[in-house]
Amino acid sequence: MVDLVDMVRAMSEVRFPQARGDILSALSALASPEYQQRVWIERDYPREGYYDDFTLNINILYDDTCVLEDPEKAVGIYLKDRIEAAVLADLARALDALFAALGTERSDLEYMQSPLWRRVVESAKSAYRTLCAGNA
Repeated sequence: MVDLVDMVRAMSEVRFPQARGDILSALSALASPEYQQRVWIERDYPREGYYDDFTLNINILYDDTCVLEDPEKAVGIYLKDRIEAAVLADLARALDALFAALGTERSDLEYMQSPLWRRVVESAKSAYRTLCAGNA
């Protein structure tokens, strides 16, 4: 895991470090099928008042930060370099394929049961590792 001090230092290299933290949180959720099953499907939340689901994480990545709309434009804002932009572009392609096949109104479980979900998870893992390495 990334050291908190290193993460804070690296996050200061972007214009909106708190939003970068939100992006990392979304990537972490998308990268973990175990988390998805426990939290999104079983609704076993880690604490009272906590909520998370697929839509929330998609909203962070597309609507709130627009980082998946054009990752290259996010460099310097939320992302540190083109390497980070490239792995997020890969995740965007995986999600675009999922949404093209299933639409945008399915349940979390329906998305997770799709054969396309594995690529989403693998792309999110790669993006999470890359952004965490940039925080080291």
